[in-house]
Amino acid sequence: MGKMRHEIRFILNGEEVRLHELGAQQTLLDYLRIARRLTGTKEGCAEGDCGACTVLVGRLTEAGLRYETVNACIRFLASLDGCHVVTIEHLRGAEGGLHPVQQAMVEVHGSQCGFCTPGIVMSLYALWMEAAAPSDAQIETALQGNLCRCTGYEPIFKAARAAAQMGDPAADPLALERADVAKRLAALADGARVDVNRAGDRAILPARVEDLAEVLAEHPDATLVAGATDVGLWVTKMMKPITPAVFIGHLVELRTVSETGSSLRIGAGASYSEAEAALGRAFPHMVDYWRRIAGWQVRNMGTVGGNIANGSPIGDTPPVFIALGAKLHLRSAAGLREMPLEDFFIDYGKQDLHAGEFVEAVELPLAEAGVHHAAYKVSKRRDEDITAVAAGFAVRVADGKITGARIAFGGMAATPKRAAKAEAALVGKPFAEASFEAAAQAVAEDFAPLSDWRATADYRSLVAANLFRRFWAEQGAGQVARLEGV
Repeated sequence: MGKMRHEIRFILNGEEVRLHELGAQQTLLDYLRIARRLTGTKEGCAEGDCGACTVLVGRLTEAGLRYETVNACIRFLASLDGCHVVTIEHLRGAEGGLHPVQQAMVEVHGSQCGFCTPGIVMSLYALWMEAAAPSDAQIETALQGNLCRCTGYEPIFKAARAAAQMGDPAADPLALERADVAKRLAALADGARVDVNRAGDRAILPARVEDLAEVLAEHPDATLVAGATDVGLWVTKMMKPITPAVFIGHLVELRTVSETGSSLRIGAGASYSEAEAALGRAFPHMVDYWRRIAGWQVRNMGTVGGNIANGSPIGDTPPVFIALGAKLHLRSAAGLREMPLEDFFIDYGKQDLHAGEFVEAVELPLAEAGVHHAAYKVSKRRDEDITAVAAGFAVRVADGKITGARIAFGGMAATPKRAAKAEAALVGKPFAEASFEAAAQAVAEDFAPLSDWRATADYRSLVAANLFRRFWAEQGAGQVARLEGV
């Protein structure tokens, strides 16, 4: 073990903060509102769903200082070591008045009760810095994670468009201060393991991936925290203790996304947002699916590895990754281990993960010619909702015949699982509607889903069957028509 530090260091708006007495379960929202009286950041849902608590968090990356919207209600304070937190109170115009985004909200009447407004302003602020003249699609994406029950969204959309005429992002104080903030954050990084404690509630931040393996060897029962989009709810909703908690979001080695000649490797600590561009290039069928995972704030926080390691039967990534033939890379102090992703899930809440072991990366073989891909998510709400049924399809076709099929579902069993009977109904058969109808009938033999508040068992079974029909309508019927010159 190398250097050890017993304090968390970060910048809050313009002030450097150093905290020695700090627990793993303390949220950024509670710290802002209770300890600092920065009450512009609101608590609405306490589960990362409504966006009233949205703030910006800046961190140093290989590309420079990057700011992202996050939900303060489920972001743990200990995870902010080496970051810059920006709250609504830090926004200001060129001469100290209202910020252009705030002024736009005022002029187009984008706020009524005002409770959700600070979070909306912060989301629009992040968008404004990235795209001063945003498209409707960009505005919709920015506001996915912000709920407003008063205005409807039309005046908020107008504010997003109007902000471009009210100020230049290049002249924004945050832009002008960027170089100085980056220098200050770099000075805080000392390469030490961080270990802080408050009344027995302990948080550990390993110095690097090798140190993470050592920490987990010392504390095999520790709670591993990456994006906290799930663990955060263990604390805020279930009142579940997570100590000792090992935070890994700062480990840049786990956040890498790289493409080789034959595969795409996504580090377990890479957020959905960080993985999005490379994933979309490699697998175009994933673009729309990926944007339906949660909202902007959660995609900025949530990690691909966390979604897999959590083992939820309704996780968004496992079904589509299993269909792609994904391989999982695991690591511990004892060494490295690999396995097909589908073998990782043993039973509900049980994964093939040894004591002291963690998910290091997931590797996806690149798409090959002749394989038809699709990714489907069915939920009550289109945006920012938990999946009722998810499915990934990979169907290989040669000379008009189906020569291979990998089809996996989430929400249909205790674990993400392949539809073996449905696959068998396809392989060796013509690439034709009748073959997919047979698979739609066979999938009932693969699963016996449960009923819950998201969907009934009957509904899930019907959806699973209908997705085979949808796949043919989208991928097969169109191709046949093109070949026949229709």
